[in-house]
Amino acid sequence: MDHLLTLLRAAAEDTRLRILALAAREDLTVSDYVHVLGQSQPRVSRHLKLLVEGGLLERFREAQFTRFRLVSSGDDAQLVREFVRRLDPKHPRLAADRARLDALQQRRQTAAARFFRDNAQRWDELRALHVADREIERALVHHLPIGARRLLDIGTGTGRLLEVLAPKVERAIGVDQSREMLALARANLARAGIDNADIRQGDMYALPFESESFDAVTIHHVLHYADDPAAALTEAARVVKPGGLVLVVDFSPHDLVELKREHAHVHLGFADNQVQGWLRTAGLTPLEPIHFPGRRLMTGIWRGERTVPARTSPHPAALSSQGVS
Repeated sequence: MDHLLTLLRAAAEDTRLRILALAAREDLTVSDYVHVLGQSQPRVSRHLKLLVEGGLLERFREAQFTRFRLVSSGDDAQLVREFVRRLDPKHPRLAADRARLDALQQRRQTAAARFFRDNAQRWDELRALHVADREIERALVHHLPIGARRLLDIGTGTGRLLEVLAPKVERAIGVDQSREMLALARANLARAGIDNADIRQGDMYALPFESESFDAVTIHHVLHYADDPAAALTEAARVVKPGGLVLVVDFSPHDLVELKREHAHVHLGFADNQVQGWLRTAGLTPLEPIHFPGRRLMTGIWRGERTVPARTSPHPAALSSQGVS
């Protein structure tokens, strides 16, 4: 009862309910809340502190920024979302907050679109060399583990895989080191109406997640940029649950050396035995690879499964000592 009273007290204030309504739409910073709520930074910070201490919000770091989101696990998460569900979206203050947040998001989408436009020619040139993206996306949807609930996309870039795969799971998270890509991914997910995906800044060699916390991990056209692909796969394997799957999409070996010069590729593709060896070393069981021929580049999907530990039966002598015959 005491815990429930704490939650109720933390939520029972006009500004804090407005903050919860905003947090249900997007992970925001203190300065974002200051802009949308029209209140001073000290006042907003105090409300955020009370909501975090009350167990309604959680904070996380992204570069030099701290962002806030609704608590995402446990019984409290369900209760918080029930608070938000019961808020009247037509209430004047909530509607005004939503309009200001929409305007803020629009400015970010414009900046993200400018970044994408400035780099689109390079990506279009590369895309023309390999199989259509949608064919790969359909294959990834098909090979997601049955009943997968949590998905991690490493090097999420524009967030495209989250758009495709998030509707297939309960919760999806994309990580990337580039702030520009994070902004672009957030804008794309907001435009697509994806509300069960989070975007975070993260290093693929040191993921900010506990071990065995995801049912599926995707690494889509990322390894050819990696200085140490084996280490990246070892880290991906660390966070996948028993019965879960790591899915790697990348190029098979090729001789297009200009991709190193013009697109900053570190590796000119990967052989099946190479990737499968890394998966095996990472503690995963490699499954049969899948290949997609393109105009000049072949794309592969390599899958590594974390097997469920076998349940061991008690030794006969132990059963006998327990009076079982």
